[in-house]
Amino acid sequence: MDYILKEKPKNPVIIQGFPSFGLVSTIATGFLIDHLDAKPIGEIIIKNAPPMLAIHNKQLIKPIEIYYSKKENLVIVNALTKVAGKEWELSDVLLKMSKDLNAKEIIILEGIATQKKSEGKSYYYSSKQNEKLKQIGLNEMNEGIIMGVPASLLVNAKTTKVSCIFTETNPNLPDNRAAAKVIEKLDNYLNLKVDYRPLIKKAQEVESKLKSILSNTKKAFSKKKRKDDLSYLG
Repeated sequence: MDYILKEKPKNPVIIQGFPSFGLVSTIATGFLIDHLDAKPIGEIIIKNAPPMLAIHNKQLIKPIEIYYSKKENLVIVNALTKVAGKEWELSDVLLKMSKDLNAKEIIILEGIATQKKSEGKSYYYSSKQNEKLKQIGLNEMNEGIIMGVPASLLVNAKTTKVSCIFTETNPNLPDNRAAAKVIEKLDNYLNLKVDYRPLIKKAQEVESKLKSILSNTKKAFSKKKRKDDLSYLG
């Protein structure tokens, strides 16, 4: 496993997100790439990974692609594929890239599973003292479980500053609203001036569509049940 870059930015902030609860990290990094007009500059190659590509705006998106926003000096790692079993290797590659670019910080965007229907809380955890994350309204994570790439990064980070921004999310659905919350906090932290409202609008559209689907499914199931009951009785 290794990374390939056709351009090597100096002293960037690295933002990374891998598929997790509510696809919060994937939605958030994808939105940042579009909103900041970030350009692809490389990829992380994992041998024996499931072959998968996405198509966005007629362009092929590789499983783990690296983008760069020159204006904000942000490197964004956008992952479409799960990396179960490769987390330790992947964290080594990310930390190697961070060292090679002399990155200021790695920021992890994540969702935390919750069954709450109200707006989720946001938390942070950092490998080094980070008062600014508290100042922007994030709750420090005192108790909890961190899994996957974020966990391996935090364990392996010796000198690299690794900060995590977590938001409670619905684990069963793509959660645009939670992704918007993560971007709002990231924007407050880095002063990117990113408009996260389109994601909230998208969340409302998704919720409306889901309600319609669930309602129609319930009606169809109810009709089928009545028909089955009549058939049974008749």
